[in-house]
Amino acid sequence: MYRDVSSCNSYNYGDALYWDARYIQEGGSFDWYQRYVALRPFVRKYISTNSRVLMVGCGNAVPDVKIFVLLESWVGGVMSEDMAKDGYEDIMNIDVSSVAIDLMKKKYDHVPQLKYMEMDVRDMSFFPDESFDGVIDKGTLDSLMCGTDAPISAARMLGEVSRLLKPGGIYMLITYGDPSVRMPHLSRPAYSWKTVLYIIPRPGFEKPAGSSTKSNLEPIPTTDKGLLPPDYVLEDPDSHFIYVCKKTDDTELSNATVYPLKADVL
Repeated sequence: MYRDVSSCNSYNYGDALYWDARYIQEGGSFDWYQRYVALRPFVRKYISTNSRVLMVGCGNAVPDVKIFVLLESWVGGVMSEDMAKDGYEDIMNIDVSSVAIDLMKKKYDHVPQLKYMEMDVRDMSFFPDESFDGVIDKGTLDSLMCGTDAPISAARMLGEVSRLLKPGGIYMLITYGDPSVRMPHLSRPAYSWKTVLYIIPRPGFEKPAGSSTKSNLEPIPTTDKGLLPPDYVLEDPDSHFIYVCKKTDDTELSNATVYPLKADVL
C-alpha cells in the first residue's frame, strides 16, 4: 500500500522501538514543528483552558538538555508545559515510547496539570468514549504516515481520536501534509468532523519584501476536491498546516464535503 512519503526517510517513525532507541541513544530532546507561541492563537481560540485535553505523541521535549535536530526541533518550553503555564488545567500526555514517558514523568512530577501515560494512539481503549474536549497532534499522524501499513494505522488513530472527542470537541492537527494528502483521511464520514484549515510558516521564516500582508490567523478556503485554491501561493514552501477538526452532530455532518481517498495520497 502507498504511504505519504513526502517528508519520510528510511526510519520507521511509527515504531515504538525506534523512538525508545532514539531517546536512549541521544539522551536529548526534540519537539516537532512549531513553538507554542505560534500555535497559541489557534489553541486559545478553539480549546478553552478548562477543557480536558489529550496530547498525542508528547515525546521528550525537555528544554534544559542538548537539543538534537529532528525535522523542526526547537529550544524552549515543551507544548504541554507551556499550555499549563498559560492556564490549561488538565492535559493528558501519551506516547508510544516508555522511555519518553518515564523522562517526562520525572521532569514534570511537580506539575499537577500534566499527566503522562505510555499508550499507542492506534489503541486508546483505556479511555472511555467522549473523554476529551480537545486532542492536539503535533507530528504524530505524520509519524504514522511514515511507518508500515500507514493508511491502516492512520485510520485506527483517527477513529480513536473521534471516539474520544466529546460532541463539539476539537482535534487540532499540526502537520507538514497539505490538503491533498490529509483531507482524504480527515474527511471520512465515520469521524464526524467539520474541518477548518490554517497555514503558518516554519519557525524563523522571514517573508520576502513585497509579499502578502495577509494574517496567518485567517482560515484558508479549499476547493471541492480538498485542494488549495489554484491561485494560492505558499510564501514558505515548508509551511505547516493546521487542521482544526470539530466533532459535529448529524445535522452538521450532512452538509460536510467528503474527499475521496486515492492511492497516491495514502
